[in-house]
Amino acid sequence: MQKKQVFNPFLPLNEYIPDGEPHIFGDRVYLYGSHDKEGGYTFCMQDYVVYSAPVDDLSDWRYEGVSYKVNHDPIYPKLKYMYAPDVVRGNDGKYYLYYCMGGDYGEGGYHNPISVAVSDAPAGPFSYLGNVRYADGTLMKRYICFDPAALNDDGVIRIYYGTQYGYEEEEDFLTNGRLEDEIEMFGRSKEEILSYPDSINGAIMVVLEDDMLTVKEEPKHIIPYKVKGTSFEGHPFFEGSSMRKVGDKYYFVYSSWQNHELCYAVSDYPDRDFTFGGTIVSNGDVGLNGRSETDKLNMTGTTHGSIIEINGQWYVFYHRLTHKSDYSRQACAEKIYIETDGSIKQVEVTSCGLNEGALEGRGTYPAVIACNLTNGHMPHGSNCIYPIPFPNVTNLGEDRFIGEIEDGTFIGYKYFEFNGLNRIGVTARFETDKNRVVYSGPIRIDERGTGEVLPPGTGERGESGDGAGCFFEIRLEPDGEAYGRIEMEEAYNTSLDVAADGQFKEEENDLNWDTYNSDVDIPDGVHALYLIYHGDKKVQLKEIILI
Repeated sequence: MQKKQVFNPFLPLNEYIPDGEPHIFGDRVYLYGSHDKEGGYTFCMQDYVVYSAPVDDLSDWRYEGVSYKVNHDPIYPKLKYMYAPDVVRGNDGKYYLYYCMGGDYGEGGYHNPISVAVSDAPAGPFSYLGNVRYADGTLMKRYICFDPAALNDDGVIRIYYGTQYGYEEEEDFLTNGRLEDEIEMFGRSKEEILSYPDSINGAIMVVLEDDMLTVKEEPKHIIPYKVKGTSFEGHPFFEGSSMRKVGDKYYFVYSSWQNHELCYAVSDYPDRDFTFGGTIVSNGDVGLNGRSETDKLNMTGTTHGSIIEINGQWYVFYHRLTHKSDYSRQACAEKIYIETDGSIKQVEVTSCGLNEGALEGRGTYPAVIACNLTNGHMPHGSNCIYPIPFPNVTNLGEDRFIGEIEDGTFIGYKYFEFNGLNRIGVTARFETDKNRVVYSGPIRIDERGTGEVLPPGTGERGESGDGAGCFFEIRLEPDGEAYGRIEMEEAYNTSLDVAADGQFKEEENDLNWDTYNSDVDIPDGVHALYLIYHGDKKVQLKEIILI
């Protein structure tokens, strides 16, 4: 049977599973992660679900169902959400789920121990087992229990966890108010925070007994908390611990303070002597070929993921942001390559991801598989949701599209294999008050976020024009020649009535989509496809059509 194509995001377009931890059990790869709500107002609003695919066909992802419900944890409803989990097979052959609970925007997420659930099958359903604890029953809350990752290291059960803020490296930490910030954020006393000889912050490892609950070896830092003068100085650990064993080396994958990149460090040991390796992927391609944060190719924000080898090919699993927030994140993946010296070069984000090669340069594709989307000044998230206008992946009901496309918006797809392509079309419509997505929930902007803050429903929408002369320019290189232009003026003018004063008036067909196309002379071969929009009226893009 011929395999299907697969693109990023690789799960159904209405599915939002960030913080991906892929694992192979048997002949299938299982994806574990958080579960965001489409258009949600905070992180991880839904119960855990699992998807899996055959190891020899990564286009065939199957929904395995709800694996674990938040109300199974005794702390619910004091805290309502389950954050980034991981699953490991125990020495008894059962599967163990490790996770932490949190509230809106992560509040309270640093206060509690690590929770554990168990199942006889990798996809669940899981049943609550307890919390990581000491032999006397005392809950293990040493350091900050957050984003647990699990590794069965030839029979040794290792749990990695933690978060890290740089406050304690500040010379006036005790007097500048940051100690008070930690007391509130971590839910710990001043005395406890100051009792650590190193720091309560940092990347931590604890070894468990075979019961998967009881501490066998005391938790400890695996990399230095104080990064100044170390290989981690430019990319300190923030959160999102994940550990993989590659041959006889340990690869620690984590989200850095930059908060848009997955980095890695390597050691001969599972608990010490790690050396910073580099960045594996950034969800804005920041750092790739020297790209700066100001020139990022997407809205950037929280990231978390890991690496895995499937049928001899290594991949990095990560997530992208949608809905102008950090709260509707979708699973993506890219091929990576571990060099003979053990290094991993940063890879670009693409639209073809898990596909065996470039996507076929024929047919109709969802516009939202764009791997680059920018107006030239995209914001950075980090626990934010923005009311300001900028191009974004969004939805109205079952319609999923790119909205708020304004003059100069750059939309990129990598890669297609073209062969005799002679026409490119789009399914699009002009954005009006009747089809514009208006977010009405609570707004939150983290101190690390960048972007102007406006109340919901305000801000320039770029709708003052009449839509005349609007078009998508077609390119194969970001700054290359134009291979054509897809005009929108004619269909726009015929889809509106003209009032007595000569002005266009919007009708109910604003919810309808129109098809526009252009003849092109695209050279055969594997190419990126870029659409650059020009016009005085904002548009929405649902599909691209290759003929």
